Amino acid sequence: MSFDDEWAELKAAAAERQVSMRLNQLDPGGRGGPGPQGDLEIDHQDLAAIGDAAFRLRQRLGTDGDHAKASTHEAAASLKKDFALGAALSTLADKWHDQVGTLLDACAHISNHLDYTKNAHAGDEHWLATQFKFAQLNQGFEERAQH
Repeated sequence: MSFDDEWAELKAAAAERQVSMRLNQLDPGGRGGPGPQGDLEIDHQDLAAIGDAAFRLRQRLGTDGDHAKASTHEAAASLKKDFALGAALSTLADKWHDQVGTLLDACAHISNHLDYTKNAHAGDEHWLATQFKFAQLNQGFEERAQH
């Protein structure tokens, strides 16, 4: 399967899943938000699937991305003696290697980042719930001070 085919397949699968998040409102009874676990909804399976796809892409790219590196440099060295194309081929191989490295880093970053996303959002939800509780508490004090 070519990279373009695999990429199109992954994009289509992601579009079908449509990862979604929402923040719920405070309880109308004024009791404040939920406990430390929060109620931010993130489908862990969707995040895991994206992270796994990035990890698999990184593995394949690491293996396949430089499969022709040695032979390309060998050909470039042979061609440098008689043709200007040899130097260009060597430069091309070096640039390709740099670009593969950049893509490997990006895939690793995506994979690693998604491992922490759910916990980070749970922390955000806890912070928001705490802020709402403090706002309600302050409002109660202000109302009592006015009476």
